[in-house]
Amino acid sequence: MSNPAQTLEFQAETRQLLQLVIHSIYSNKDIFLRELISNASDALDKLRLESLTDADLEVDTSDLHITLELDRDARTLTVRDNGIGMTRDDVVDLIGTIAKSGTASLLAKIKEAKDADAAQSLIGQFGVGFYSAFMVADKVTLHTRRAGTEQGTVWESDGEGTYTIAEADGLPVGTSVTLHLKPADGEDGVGDYLAAWKVRQIVKQYSDFIRWPIRMAATTVGADAEPGAADGASGEPQTLNSMKALWARPRSEVTEAEYSEFYQQISHDWQAPVETIHMRAEGTFEYEALLFIPAHAPFDLFSRDAKRGVQLYVKRVFIMDDCDALMPNYLRFVKGVVDAHDLSLNVSREILQHDRQITAVRRRLVKKVLAALKDMQTKNGETYAKVWEQFGRVLKEGLIEDRDNTDALLGLVSVASTADAEKPTTLHEYVARMKDGQDAIYYLTGENRQMVENSPHMEAFAAKGYEVLILTDPVDEVWTDQVPAFDGHRFQSIAKGQVDLDDDADGEGADGTEKAQREQDFADLVAWLQTSLAAHVKQVRLSSRLTTSAACLVGDAQDLTPTLEKMYRAMGQELPPVKRILELNPTHPLIIALRRAHGANADDPALAELAELVHGSALLAEGGDLPDPARFTRLLTDRLTHAL
Repeated sequence: MSNPAQTLEFQAETRQLLQLVIHSIYSNKDIFLRELISNASDALDKLRLESLTDADLEVDTSDLHITLELDRDARTLTVRDNGIGMTRDDVVDLIGTIAKSGTASLLAKIKEAKDADAAQSLIGQFGVGFYSAFMVADKVTLHTRRAGTEQGTVWESDGEGTYTIAEADGLPVGTSVTLHLKPADGEDGVGDYLAAWKVRQIVKQYSDFIRWPIRMAATTVGADAEPGAADGASGEPQTLNSMKALWARPRSEVTEAEYSEFYQQISHDWQAPVETIHMRAEGTFEYEALLFIPAHAPFDLFSRDAKRGVQLYVKRVFIMDDCDALMPNYLRFVKGVVDAHDLSLNVSREILQHDRQITAVRRRLVKKVLAALKDMQTKNGETYAKVWEQFGRVLKEGLIEDRDNTDALLGLVSVASTADAEKPTTLHEYVARMKDGQDAIYYLTGENRQMVENSPHMEAFAAKGYEVLILTDPVDEVWTDQVPAFDGHRFQSIAKGQVDLDDDADGEGADGTEKAQREQDFADLVAWLQTSLAAHVKQVRLSSRLTTSAACLVGDAQDLTPTLEKMYRAMGQELPPVKRILELNPTHPLIIALRRAHGANADDPALAELAELVHGSALLAEGGDLPDPARFTRLLTDRLTHAL
């Protein structure tokens, strides 16, 4: 050293920050190495840029790299780079003070925070970087010399409030940070950072895609080869990181095999993805993204505890594994990586969820994924059919969650219909086949196709050739009520509201004379049934949707369906009973005989039992649950006995 060391005090806010870093901020102390490597990578980037813009700067940029050195005897870990380096003033400004970082005001907010969790969410708003070294070190020594200068600087501190700084001669360009490590302490989360396998593990997890090589000798200085070290004891440095950030390379330079290998690495899926989305955005907020659509659904796709979201990197540094702020819940099957250039390394989940730039990135990623699915549907229908089979239920959740992309999602819908027993249909195809004058898209929900096709509600639609969508996913009960229309055509459940498919071809006359006569003929029976079944139904009326069944139950247009009612009750939500409408087929022999019997003797007690049987039969026909199965069985047995 050319001059004696000078002892200085940290700025007051810096001392507070050091204590927070050491004792409060991180639950995972391995982060310190990620931070130091990231700083070193930035220094290399800056030197390369300055060498291109400053013709007078004489530096060697032929082998820019980061070196990690372990010394078991001295208990030190050193992170060294040959990057831009720092002057003495740089060291004081960047390490000794935080006046320009906005942390002083942030620390005031932390003091006001009422609990530790609030403090941790606030601290995530800035990068602590270098200070994280004190989580695992009793003392930190820094040697640095800036490119283009002759004088070096040595800085040292134990993180307790003061630091020493001195000029030094003969230092190479760049920076080395030496950590005098604390003993390993499992309870405090301090690992054995002198173990080569541990260092390799941390580099692989957080810094594998850093663009500069991260090197470490195969053997440690002053000790035998580490367990897990590469063969040989030559001490030749080995590169620990792959540096293969596929998302940062042009798509034309990446092979399908490389995409598939990377997908399998991040997803732990042995099959290749069916679609790869590689994109780059430049402007006010730069980022790259590499997304994959899997070939099959994971086993925990519908598990509440399943992790979702894509991996988030910042300048190739790994931040988090399941960043749900970047991908909506209904696209939770999408795997991949987003590498943002302008985020802090210590950004928290809470901040991501409220960041306007992240929200804009999310919107663009969603549109890219939906566009890729649409393109697959158009150009490769067979592959899309398999994707929809795996993820269709999840995508339909988007019709409830994502109003901004309703039209795009409706365009992807592929469901069963009465038009084809095997092949599903899109909504575009359904609309193209609609009858002249038909203004609604008809559908019916149920547990399975057989139950829906055999439903009494289908009878008139089948007889008159109207196509009906067959919806059997639980989510169909919800989205069909919330999505108003497709291509100008409203969605209409054939089990709700009034349905009138009569036309002149039936020979009933445009004035509805025959219909009016029926209403008059059955008025007394309808009124009596409405009184007799008042505990079970809200209304009794004649039906135009039945051809072979005696009766069916329908809901008002705004009523919950029985299936949806069951779903809410299963979730613990108590609902008042939803009474439905009993529709009678005026051409059915049973209803005609019932009208005749009621007209002959309205006080016959057996008629009330017949009314219960009609209602119960209609309930069973749609797959409903009888309120009293034992009573229904007894009444049915009695009637059969009398009939014999």
